[in-house]
Amino acid sequence: MENVQAIKQRFEIIGNDPKLNRAIEKAIQVAPTDISVLVTGESGVGKENIPKIIHSLSHRKHGKYIAVNCGAIPEGTIDSELFGHEKGAFTGATNTREGYFEVADGGTIFLDEVGELPLTTQVRLLRVLENGEFIKVGSSQVQKTNVRIVAATNVNMQEAIEKGKFREDLYYRLSTVEISLPALRDRRDDIHLLFRKFASDFAHKYKMPPIKLDEPAVQYLTKYRWSGNIRQLRNAAEQISVLETNRDISAATLQSYLPNEGTNLPSVINKKSESDFSSEREILYKILFDMKSDLNDLKKLTLELMQNGSSKVQEANKGLIQRIYGQKEEEKPYFEEETRLSVLPNEESQIEDEFIDEDEDDGNYIFADTVEEEDSLRLDQKEIELIKKALERNKGKRKAAADELGISERTLYRKIKQFDL
Repeated sequence: MENVQAIKQRFEIIGNDPKLNRAIEKAIQVAPTDISVLVTGESGVGKENIPKIIHSLSHRKHGKYIAVNCGAIPEGTIDSELFGHEKGAFTGATNTREGYFEVADGGTIFLDEVGELPLTTQVRLLRVLENGEFIKVGSSQVQKTNVRIVAATNVNMQEAIEKGKFREDLYYRLSTVEISLPALRDRRDDIHLLFRKFASDFAHKYKMPPIKLDEPAVQYLTKYRWSGNIRQLRNAAEQISVLETNRDISAATLQSYLPNEGTNLPSVINKKSESDFSSEREILYKILFDMKSDLNDLKKLTLELMQNGSSKVQEANKGLIQRIYGQKEEEKPYFEEETRLSVLPNEESQIEDEFIDEDEDDGNYIFADTVEEEDSLRLDQKEIELIKKALERNKGKRKAAADELGISERTLYRKIKQFDL
């Protein structure tokens, strides 16, 4: 079995941090087995090296090694990519296709960003891990595969499980052995070593002298936070190598190539308030419940106005009227002084339909039982009278009359036609 130093040289891994060495040791130890491995760490720490080490030291090293970026594949096609599909399984499936699990039979599959997998795909993956079985999209035939799965994620899996975005049983199947790679800011002694390695590589690539950092620049380099980890460090080294004509780099020059992230101060994370709605569905439910409450209040108010006399009820329910109709107290009421009632709430329903509701808890009233036929006739007469007065005051202008009555012009036109006014 190769030692840690030999593996570093073979895979060009730079650094002597104890956490990094421990991660490589665990990869060497689990490589000869078929145990599933989950590699965790921030984006840009070099998680892709661990599955390569495991595959190269395993008995599957002569089999295929396939790396799949789960976050880069659209949700609608990821099942087809991983498990394959039959001809005609969906629009555009003109041929039968082998998935990665079929192609990599006898080898290793590296699932990068496994935390981004859809829940339906997670169920399929769990079945592969448990008994090596999978079914192509559009097929009913169970197929067998013998692959070693190494997964990686930069997502906090416990939080993802709590939010229902990742299956707990799949997490425990994937993380039989968990290998965690440290962030670059946690291995500060390695930062300058890595920068010098990248500077040397780019000098050779672009055929120019390598850049060198003065002492203040080295101090700034090691104290910088490096949120993008090794990937960000490599990009900075490449930019400076290409753009700077002076090969001696000062702290000020180095700082001009790096975003202002501070030094080694802890990052501030804005935590979302727990009182916020967790989804748009909850917001929609709240709006619907509020609308139902307003509708019930409106029904009760209008029924009392019809049964008990509008003047007294309007005075007693002034606050309720203002909340439902949005009317200020000093404004003129919606109801005429003589009648105090408008039975034109909207153009979609008749007054009878509004008050026949057998499902209401306070359904001790049914319009058909409480309002006599002659009362309905009087309501029609008052309605006609109200429309006539509105038209007279507005000199026959339907739009102005409709605004005064609190109804749409279309509804007013229908009423005029209905009553032959």
